Amino acid sequence: MLRSLYDWTIRQATSRHALWVLAAVAFIESSVFPIPPDVLMIPMILAMPQRAWLIAGIATLSSVLGGLLGYAIGALLFESVGQPILAALGKGDAMSEFNTRFNDFGFWAVLTAGVTPFPFKVITIMSGWTGMPLATFIVTSILARGLRFFIVAALLWKFGAPIRDFIEKRLGLMFTLFVVILVGGFFLVKYI
Repeated sequence: MLRSLYDWTIRQATSRHALWVLAAVAFIESSVFPIPPDVLMIPMILAMPQRAWLIAGIATLSSVLGGLLGYAIGALLFESVGQPILAALGKGDAMSEFNTRFNDFGFWAVLTAGVTPFPFKVITIMSGWTGMPLATFIVTSILARGLRFFIVAALLWKFGAPIRDFIEKRLGLMFTLFVVILVGGFFLVKYI
């Protein structure tokens, strides 16, 4: 089933409604959908590099708005909707431990999930469930998703098709290393 969803998503990248499909995928990926918007963005930007910034902007805006849906699921519907989604993602058992630490590191959790391969929907739902301040959630989501999507757009715009393999296989690792270095730098500055 996941493969057929992926194939459908790729086919949509070349349709005349691609920007609308991208907006819908980015929106629902932030709360329930398993396919990230990058799989649409990459072929769209390769096909139309002059629209790279528009594509990244639509993905960012839609992802943040979808994140607000995830936040609402966590805040208003956690027991009936949020918990089953997280359980389906295999994250159900870690929720109580996660809840106790989440708000202490809420900014970093949203930033990390927003730029790495970690499922952003888990963080959006947990942000609502734990009562993270909405302003912190929104600002961090804009920063994280914008960083992720605009870096992908910039790399594709600058290097084109040769960078596609790198993005599809290694960009998540690069973002993860970036976040680890960033967080480590803040801890060094604070404690040294």
